[in-house]
Amino acid sequence: MANYYRVLAENRQARFNYEILETHEAGIELLGTEVKSIKAGKANLRDAYGIVRKGEIMLLNMYISPHHTTSVYFNHEPTRTRRLLLHKDEIRKLIAAVQQKGLTLVPLKVYQKEGWIKATLALVRQKKLHDKREDMKKRDDKREVERVMKNR
Repeated sequence: MANYYRVLAENRQARFNYEILETHEAGIELLGTEVKSIKAGKANLRDAYGIVRKGEIMLLNMYISPHHTTSVYFNHEPTRTRRLLLHKDEIRKLIAAVQQKGLTLVPLKVYQKEGWIKATLALVRQKKLHDKREDMKKRDDKREVERVMKNR
């Protein structure tokens, strides 16, 4: 069976604002209404980040819209803290990197893989302003070269 893979939400701003050092695949502990909303494409990762709490990795500020057909009483809170499901070795490694090196955990995308909702979690370092300008210049130069080659 081929790997079924469908991106449901992506944090494009993270690649611009941060230098990505390494990535990890993690499951997310979700409620039923959250799964329905994510599969409908109603998730936003823009302000989301990961923290270490009681030896676990938690995901904060990931916005998942309340499910439209579920009543208010049974629906979920849109920005609640969600636990990420990782192996103990990965958790230990991430905790060490965050606490000792001062790095940040940022989700890059949420996707559906073989029926399960997963997240790609990145260990990142904040980019400086001159790094961002350099990236923008490289991107513009590349776009200009492609445009010239196309018109040739």
